[in-house]
Amino acid sequence: MPALPIRRRWFSWCLAGAMGLSTGAQAVVTSPDVSTNDDRIMKQALDAARDRRWDDIDQAAIQDHVLAGYVEYHRLRARLSTASAAEVNDFIVRHGDSPLADWMRGAAQTRFGQLGRFDDLLAINDGEPSATIRQCYYYTALLDRDPAEAAAGGEKLWHVGASQPEACDTLFSTLQQRGVLTDEDTWERMMLAWENGQDGLVTYLERGLDDSWQRAIDSFDSVRGNYAGVTRVPLDLGPDGEASGALIAAAMHGLTRADTEASLEAWRKIAPHVSLSEERRHQIEHDLAFYSMVRDVDNNQGWVDTTLPRLADADLIELRIRNAVTEGNWPNVARWSEALPPDVRAEAHWQYWLGRASEAMGDEAKARQAYQLAAQDRSFFGFAAADRLGQPYQLQMANTQVSTLQQELTGMLPVVKRTEALMRIGEEGLARSEWYTAAARDTPDQAEALADYAIRQGWFGMAIQTTIAAKQWDALPWRFPAAYRDSFIKWGELNQVDPYLLMGIARRESAFNPQATSPVGARGLMQLMPGTADHVARNLGISAPSTSELFEPQINIRLGSTYIHSMLERYRGNRIAATAAYNAGPQRVDRWLTSAPREFDRFVESIPFRETRDYVQAVLAYRVIFESLAKQGDTQGVAMLSQAERQGNYDPTLIARN
Repeated sequence: MPALPIRRRWFSWCLAGAMGLSTGAQAVVTSPDVSTNDDRIMKQALDAARDRRWDDIDQAAIQDHVLAGYVEYHRLRARLSTASAAEVNDFIVRHGDSPLADWMRGAAQTRFGQLGRFDDLLAINDGEPSATIRQCYYYTALLDRDPAEAAAGGEKLWHVGASQPEACDTLFSTLQQRGVLTDEDTWERMMLAWENGQDGLVTYLERGLDDSWQRAIDSFDSVRGNYAGVTRVPLDLGPDGEASGALIAAAMHGLTRADTEASLEAWRKIAPHVSLSEERRHQIEHDLAFYSMVRDVDNNQGWVDTTLPRLADADLIELRIRNAVTEGNWPNVARWSEALPPDVRAEAHWQYWLGRASEAMGDEAKARQAYQLAAQDRSFFGFAAADRLGQPYQLQMANTQVSTLQQELTGMLPVVKRTEALMRIGEEGLARSEWYTAAARDTPDQAEALADYAIRQGWFGMAIQTTIAAKQWDALPWRFPAAYRDSFIKWGELNQVDPYLLMGIARRESAFNPQATSPVGARGLMQLMPGTADHVARNLGISAPSTSELFEPQINIRLGSTYIHSMLERYRGNRIAATAAYNAGPQRVDRWLTSAPREFDRFVESIPFRETRDYVQAVLAYRVIFESLAKQGDTQGVAMLSQAERQGNYDPTLIARN
């Protein structure tokens, strides 16, 4: 394939980097040759700066180091109480191509807000901050400078069903004094807190209401212990008679979750009479439809089918289609597929089911048309549609060739120099932050150069995240690199597991980041829980791995491939069931197989956990991509599923052993 053209903008960007300039043409001092000793001194200085041991830093020795800005960041942050807004802005401008700029702005916004230095806070600001604490200070700073914007921001921060940080106290109290936040706002927040189970906040807010609210409070107390009492809530609560809507909406929220069938009965009684905003009415009916379908409440189904077209929510119609697929009700699958918004209906997922429904109802021409549209997509259902048509898969792969000159210029960029230096001193988290900041801000051609560079350096996780930040969805060699391929092949062969399946699992689990840790404690490339790893190790007759060892690719892949092998044995080699079990656990999959549709596609669609449903589809589609890339993008002869997986029965007979 021919090399991509060198765009003028990209070339200028690279030349700026080669000359040590940021994208804002601010000078950045870099050292062309950084020795091991320089890195050691820099690492010591950075550690000392974090601990504020300023006397331990040899400033002269690090001033020309590419990472000197990190020590400067800690110095300035330590003295933000006395630093001027001009100093902060100067730092932000000089480090504008680094995450240091945003970190400094955020730290300064918080400190200036704490000190009440609101002029300085606004001087360093660049719009509404993202963090709640900084938003509180930002809108407090605007109270006397832009009262209207402060009021709008304060109301947004107020109307949440959880406690807000103390940083909001001045903002809220001032808006209350000005009459912006009224007792009605307090009541509405109280109802949101009740919905959210925040009893402490409910009590706190209730104390702020005067005696004129006692009748509303009494009604709340009666419904609080009995959601069904929503039908007896007076419609004229509150001093102005407008508090009933918030109470009814909150009570319906609870009743729908506690007893969905009773909730619909209650709603039918009160809906014609209660005065509610369109937003609240929509939310009540959305919840009713959702829980009616999720819980398969037969008596509610007629109301659901009547209401869905009026609600016009794609997520509810998608759920209705999934239920119809599970039931095997093909006329309803077709009916609700046609009811989807056009942009959603065009997705491969729903075109596939329209094709299946049309085929089942004998409309071969319509089925083929739907399958052809779906088969253009690079996804589980796109590949399944191609199988229905008997044609090769479409990868839609973009050209990822980068010229030698582009590669050389990219290596000279300040962000690359900083990333490499951070890698050398063991600061991989900071290195990733540098890289992702650049990828998210850069133009597509710049991001392409970064993704290519990351691949060539073996920074596979960073390359993948670069394509995500830059939305390079078709750059398959960068999105699906042959990371740790030799290890996957080795342990795949030893454990009799398809190495491309292993790569698909690792790609989905960790995006090939060997240091990945999940919120629940899963670790490494294949995201093994320590307990699972210990169990697998015992079965292998080896020592249980330490926490740090789970981050070693060889150990992680060995244990992960052994575990997925056991799942494949459990389900007679069926990769759909085994992959689902890898994500959700075999006990759940065993239960699903007792009542699931027997066909593979309907089984996948019927998986009740969205995470697992998406996981299975992603892993098996990724597996196709990895095998195809190993053949230089040729999908001829590549099959997502075996004949047994396509035609077998998804029922308890699939379970070989418990």
